[in-house]
Amino acid sequence: MARESDPVRPAAPGAGRDGWWRSAVIYQVYVRSFADGDGDGTGDLAGVRARLPYLAKLGVDALWFTPWYLSPLADGGYDVADYRTVDPSFGTLAEAEKLIAEARELGIRTLVDIVPNHVSDRHAWFRAALAAGPGSPERELFHFRPGRGKDGGLPPNDWRSQFGGPAWTRLPDGDWYLHLFAPEQPDLDWAHPAVRQEHEDVLRFWFERGVAGVRIDSAALLAKDPRLPDFVEGRDPHPYVDRDELHDVYRSWRRVADEYGGVFVGEVWLPDSERFARYLRPDELHTAFNFAFLSCPWEAGRLRAAVDETLAEHAPVGAPATWVLCNHDVTRTVTRYGRADTGFDFATKEFGTPTDLALGTRRARAAALLTLALPGSVYLYQGEELGLPEAEVPREHIQDPMHFRSGGRDPGRDGCRVPLPWTADAPHAGFGSRERPWLPQPADWPAYAADRQDRDPRSMLSLYREALRLRRAEPGFGDGPLRWLEAPEEVLAFARADGLLCVVNLGSAPADLPAHRALLLSSGPLGPRGRLPRDTAVWLRA
Repeated sequence: MARESDPVRPAAPGAGRDGWWRSAVIYQVYVRSFADGDGDGTGDLAGVRARLPYLAKLGVDALWFTPWYLSPLADGGYDVADYRTVDPSFGTLAEAEKLIAEARELGIRTLVDIVPNHVSDRHAWFRAALAAGPGSPERELFHFRPGRGKDGGLPPNDWRSQFGGPAWTRLPDGDWYLHLFAPEQPDLDWAHPAVRQEHEDVLRFWFERGVAGVRIDSAALLAKDPRLPDFVEGRDPHPYVDRDELHDVYRSWRRVADEYGGVFVGEVWLPDSERFARYLRPDELHTAFNFAFLSCPWEAGRLRAAVDETLAEHAPVGAPATWVLCNHDVTRTVTRYGRADTGFDFATKEFGTPTDLALGTRRARAAALLTLALPGSVYLYQGEELGLPEAEVPREHIQDPMHFRSGGRDPGRDGCRVPLPWTADAPHAGFGSRERPWLPQPADWPAYAADRQDRDPRSMLSLYREALRLRRAEPGFGDGPLRWLEAPEEVLAFARADGLLCVVNLGSAPADLPAHRALLLSSGPLGPRGRLPRDTAVWLRA
């Protein structure tokens, strides 16, 4: 559905057998906030289809869509009521099929999001379980248990929800059910064969509609200790994180993906690198998100260690690393890098944190070149290419359950989900034509609009476009070897294949560049005598 005159890139192969995913740049689309095609204040598939030429011009290889399925949106779509139906607020299944096909015509593949740990409390299975009552076969698909204490008034165990509060909710009939997230998201029992079969059928459903891959939400949480014991710090194995029986699930999934040439990326948060690598064995997942790098502060030593550890943990299984600076759950890069604490931790989020946006923007530009020069694939969250900061959503407009489950202490994740600005002089910064966006846009949002940045060669958008063009043109980037170069303590300098160099100055003083034949790209202007200023990165040809 091309609506601009940009050149069309060659059509993407429809499978993962050619290894495209090893070096791909994959753009994350949070549909609700990307572009509003029908003007009702909510982003939709029509809005994405209209912006496909923009994404092709940006130069991305694939799109990862956060859940677009039927959902009451208690948790931004991660509470799925029907995996085979598109939510009416986003469009229809037919529109999704058109979007997949139109993106493919522009050389862009599509990945969808699967949420296997839980479903919505509106899902047909859970509604049937509620109606059937205690002890019924319908309840065996979930974790229903009687309570403890007098009259069963205490939860079956002491597990806590990821969103705060107990991980159990009691029903009027006396049974309790498990939800590691919000009460509207009951956990499935993955020991039940019907649960496994249903998800394999869902995978086939989307592969048959042309998707190239699947992102797996909360990939390490599915399997639970059937005894559901109380949590004991340090107990191995953990009662619900990274249990060994989970690998049999992903080996089964891999066989399904291989039928279609599809690929997987798992959301796997694990501190143990050896345990993490098990998910990337040749018969399991193709890739997994690298959260150590995402949460790392803007410090040369910490970043280098994160890169080394990531590459080391992937090497034994031959899997490519993935790199990401931000996503729909995480404080935007410009804001995070402009704060005193430049790392990321859910536990430390709070309202009113002082931020130097000029400093954060300079560092985010440098981080973009650093990330895109590393070996493997890169995930780019929508709006990062515009340099959007984290928005401080007024308390009365916050919708994220994380905020409410924290008793109002945590600002939640809505600040990185505010609808994108497309046209500076249009209503709602061009996000939609009629109704106000579902989350309010800050007053300065038009300054970040894509149309304004499109005309500015110094903009963040122009930087990303040129970086992605060079990354595609230079075979030395993407998957492959990395060699660190001798450099001052606060400077990261490494070589890739074909004489490509990346240098990033995280120190307080300008740094000398290594010998080179050409400057390919810089995140900011060089200083006197061609020295590299602080918080600036360059790509060079040796």
